[in-house]
Amino acid sequence: MAKITVKNVGLSYPVYGANGRSLKSGLFNMATGGRIAKSHHVITVEALKDINLNLTSGDRLGLVGHNGAGKTTLLKVFAQIYEPTKGKLTIEGRSNCLFDIMMGMDPEASGYENIMLRGLLFGLSRTEVRALTPDIEQFAELGEFIKMPVKTYSAGMKVRLAFGIITSIPAEILLIDEIVNVGDTGFMEKAKKRMADLIHQSDILVLSTHDLQTIKELCNKILWLEHGSIKMFGDITQVLPVFTHHIKA
Repeated sequence: MAKITVKNVGLSYPVYGANGRSLKSGLFNMATGGRIAKSHHVITVEALKDINLNLTSGDRLGLVGHNGAGKTTLLKVFAQIYEPTKGKLTIEGRSNCLFDIMMGMDPEASGYENIMLRGLLFGLSRTEVRALTPDIEQFAELGEFIKMPVKTYSAGMKVRLAFGIITSIPAEILLIDEIVNVGDTGFMEKAKKRMADLIHQSDILVLSTHDLQTIKELCNKILWLEHGSIKMFGDITQVLPVFTHHIKA
């Protein structure tokens, strides 16, 4: 059973040399979204503060808040890309992260080689990757280009391959930073179905998006972040009306 336990988690990072720049403190605070502390020539950004929550199988969590509120940072903490500087994070279950789907793609390698490379990076065995390859090949619709270096692909072809790979990786915990738009209208319908299947197969979903309709459709809980802290957390029926009223006020 998948589980995410977050106890008093905080994340701070230093920004060296910022005092020497021609930036006003207020503007810098607005740009980062976090809390700013100054010590000598180092500015420390408190990106997350006192985050507490528990997620178990069946939870579908939507992250909401203004730009810079800490949504993407928290997702990356869940993905263990960032390590908390305070508190304790416990993750049980394999995670799959739909952030920068192009990350790790080798332009010199072929489509087939990139499928193997990305699969191995996600912790799959070569046998598991080979078993997934026909489905990825069919989904991406690259034809003979699948055998050619990725640098010869159009932008749309690269995205289709990357999306096909990342949505083929089975995981108990699915972390998504905005829903990816892939290709033309016809292909988007196929991509949406694939995404829906992936979400259905996961035990826990954590989704960051500005699209409240998507949150209504996919989530049963909402975490509202403001300047790196929890403003409100709970069932979607409780949090969404309050958040919606806040952004319209």
